[in-house]
Amino acid sequence: VVLFDQRGSGRSRPLASEPDADLSTNTTAHLIADIEQLRQLHGIDRWTVLGISWGSTLGLAYAQTHPEQVNALVLAAIGTDSRREVEWLTRDVGRIFPREWDRFAAAVPDMLRHMPLVDAYATLLFDPDAAVREHAAREWCAWEDAHISLAPGHTPNERYEDPEFRLRFARLVTHYWRHAAFLQDGQLLRNAATLNGIPGILVHGRYDVSSPLETAWHLSRNWSTSQLQIIDDEGHGGGDKFTAAVTGALTQFAAT
Repeated sequence: VVLFDQRGSGRSRPLASEPDADLSTNTTAHLIADIEQLRQLHGIDRWTVLGISWGSTLGLAYAQTHPEQVNALVLAAIGTDSRREVEWLTRDVGRIFPREWDRFAAAVPDMLRHMPLVDAYATLLFDPDAAVREHAAREWCAWEDAHISLAPGHTPNERYEDPEFRLRFARLVTHYWRHAAFLQDGQLLRNAATLNGIPGILVHGRYDVSSPLETAWHLSRNWSTSQLQIIDDEGHGGGDKFTAAVTGALTQFAAT
């Protein structure tokens, strides 16, 4: 199993949370090239690609760029970071969480309210004033925790208690979302048929309001050799049934 921390996060340096962080070379194309370098470094001919949430977007983009290197894909909590999906995540899903969305939107100062929320937050997260950056990171992560909370038994994510993680996470998410993952809008669904012949298992929770089921559904319809598994009582990942479905899919491909 090869696990990696993408640019700007984890063990990768420099971190996106650093005061002088430059994200200009942190794009989907750069990440795909990084993944290919890792494959070559480890002498792997073909591999199974696993991606969850943002990882499903990156996994699809990688597989469509290098299909000859992919044996199979396991994708879960599926999204493609299209402009429509980003608009849903930063505005429309507020119809389900109106109190939390009002707080999320109110944290943007008047001078930035002409901008889409994701752009406004991306601007605040690089403000020269550390207090402004910290407040924006806290409010962004509070909103993230709110819109994934529909599944039964949800508890607040402890990782958001770390100020450095909040800033790093919020900067990277807003950077990729404001640019629709640096992809042509809709290209991952449009090009899904290029994966025909490569087996895939798609795992998605019916209660996932962060990434509504329709994206996984359309992906499965356009990709003839994929199977969609809907977990009826799960949300945006993390539950026992969701985890079991993902590990079961990996075990199935490992056995073949």
